[in-house]
Amino acid sequence: MRTAYILAAAYLMASWLEAGSVFAGAAPNAPLLKAKKEAEVNGYIFFTEHDEIVSRAKKEGKLKVFSGQDPKSIKAVTEAFKKKYPFIDVRAEGIDGTEIYQRMLQEMKAGLAKWDVNYVAFDFYDDYLSHQKKFDMLGMAQHGVLKMSSKMIDPVNRHIVALQSNIQVVAYNKEVIAPDKVPTTWEEFLKPEFKDRKLATDVRPKNLAALVPAWGLEKTLDYAKKLAAQNPVWLRGDAQIVTYLMSGEFAIALAPNYKTIERLKPKDLKGVLGYKVVEPIPTRLSETEAVLASAENPHAALLWLEFEASSDGQKILDKIDLAGSIYSPGSVHGRLTQGKNISLLAWEHYLKMERYEQDMVKAFGFPRAERK
Repeated sequence: MRTAYILAAAYLMASWLEAGSVFAGAAPNAPLLKAKKEAEVNGYIFFTEHDEIVSRAKKEGKLKVFSGQDPKSIKAVTEAFKKKYPFIDVRAEGIDGTEIYQRMLQEMKAGLAKWDVNYVAFDFYDDYLSHQKKFDMLGMAQHGVLKMSSKMIDPVNRHIVALQSNIQVVAYNKEVIAPDKVPTTWEEFLKPEFKDRKLATDVRPKNLAALVPAWGLEKTLDYAKKLAAQNPVWLRGDAQIVTYLMSGEFAIALAPNYKTIERLKPKDLKGVLGYKVVEPIPTRLSETEAVLASAENPHAALLWLEFEASSDGQKILDKIDLAGSIYSPGSVHGRLTQGKNISLLAWEHYLKMERYEQDMVKAFGFPRAERK
């Protein structure tokens, strides 16, 4: 009898231990299941296992991407993605220009869109949102289902990811102005010595609009008015501005993209091109992408976005185009801004960008580019 009791007790103890181990194993999944439920209540799609996404993508087997990135970056990312997911046949193309963004929007509204991943142009950000598939990328990133930084994802519109960033610097011609004479603050460009075509800036003020987060709109507009009074050279596009800068037509280019300067260095045969990082550093999240709501291959599309935002994808974007996100550890932009005061035009400003630009163009006095 005593032996029977001992065996029974041992059996019960083993059962309790086994049950305990089950409950202990289930506990970490409780937050994940809660996140899934909350996402679904808010109309989002949430996967608790990455393998399920891969399995569904394998069944789809295809992917069509329209990206706003540099063509070389697109090619390199495509090749790397195919190595990781050889069962997905990828067709990735670059797109650029307001007319194309508008045409794509019209196709989405008409139900004629035939792609899986698209660039979400910030000029039409609000219009694009309802036409994108509501994968809860933010929630899945926060819980480790997707291997990507949650900071790269819109915290309100959780299905949009910014894969790149840009920082604005001051470029100058070393033959026209000595490096130590280049201002170290934005306000110094308003001094008399920089009046009358000593510096150039873009008629489209998206770069300087990135000062709004640090300064506020009122101060930024006041700065724009005073800058216009300096009688700068008005041009359109960073590449054009920096090219004329290298020719010596003016001393300073105000706030071009850092990567534009690096791209044009091979053409700087005289070695006259220099740049200075001025604080607060205007910094913009860029290359926002999402999965089309009517995508035929949505799960393959989700893997594509995850890959581009992953460590491997970001390294490719940084190596090819100096375009890694500021939130990507070790990125060029991350290193340039580390420990410095930045003015980050992040998600809360995205829907306001059109207004910022319109107000700044008005403050500039509606200038026109002097050359095309």
